[in-house]
Amino acid sequence: MAYLKLFRDKLKHNYQYLDKLFKDNDIEWAVVTKVLCGNRDYIHEVINLGTHEICDSRISNLKVVKEIDPSVQTIYIKPPAKRSISTIVRYADVSFNSEYETIRMLNEEAKKQEKTHKIVIMIELGDLREGVMGIDLMDFYGRIFELSNIEVAGIGSNLNCLHGVMPSQDKLIQLSLYEQLIEAKFDQKIPYVTGGTSVVIPLLLKGQIPHGINHFRVGEMLYFGNDLFSEEPVEDMYQDVIKLYAEIIELMEKPKVPIGTMAANPSGEMTEIDEEDYGKKSYRAIIDLGLLDVSPDFLVPDDPNIEITGASSDMLILELGENKQDFQVGDIVSFNLKYMGALSLLNSDYIDKLLV
Repeated sequence: MAYLKLFRDKLKHNYQYLDKLFKDNDIEWAVVTKVLCGNRDYIHEVINLGTHEICDSRISNLKVVKEIDPSVQTIYIKPPAKRSISTIVRYADVSFNSEYETIRMLNEEAKKQEKTHKIVIMIELGDLREGVMGIDLMDFYGRIFELSNIEVAGIGSNLNCLHGVMPSQDKLIQLSLYEQLIEAKFDQKIPYVTGGTSVVIPLLLKGQIPHGINHFRVGEMLYFGNDLFSEEPVEDMYQDVIKLYAEIIELMEKPKVPIGTMAANPSGEMTEIDEEDYGKKSYRAIIDLGLLDVSPDFLVPDDPNIEITGASSDMLILELGENKQDFQVGDIVSFNLKYMGALSLLNSDYIDKLLV
């Protein structure tokens, strides 16, 4: 069975790097754990780092957080589904919202559970995922402040996750100005302006974050240490906190070109043949995971001489050329991961998850 390793020392190093960065800039931050897919051991490791806030987009994962340490503030970071209102209030101290009717239902459920539920109201800044349109913002807030068991903990935004709209100093100033207008009109303090995610950190490193942005929520950069603007590694951070290992289950020298009448494979793909490969052979290895677990697009072999040439549902094919590394059946091949690859693998029941 293929397996993942999460390296404690590298995770701790990246956490301390980010924690110092935010403290030096008087910014609070929360760790996003959605890539961990509710893995109890990995979430426990994150809590042990000392974080006081954890964000996730699955309420079952926040339930795990509360079972491990009820004192950690849990934040549900997508608009709640109406059918999940009771569990949202039970396991999430804070939720991100953009629909008045949903917030009204959260208020009623909070009354039943004898709680005050905190919300962050998300503002649309151009990426066209969740968020209230700016023109509707004042009327929206006017109704929210009338709800007895709802506390407005912050105003927030999301960028880059859907259409790839990148954050900018101007967009973050716009978010900060919305917060100031709301406070002035309603005489209500908004504690947090959570405009920051991993993709915003490069602006922070350049000193381009407006003063009003005082809260970040960070996942990808913690686990992968990459600058999402330049797509380059961040100096002094680890990029391999989580790694994949898979066993070679077949290794043979085979023709480079398929033999027979060609048609689409089960994924609907047609193989493109390089005419220069006719008559040539190379060593090909099969490893014990496939499309059911992860897309090959999100895997980066540690050995630069290995090329991923294709995959079926439960097998992945590697091109080894002349096999100068002398790989054998039973050997382990390792991979660095892109974010979406780690997300898929951590969600797969067929991949073991180890702590190192």
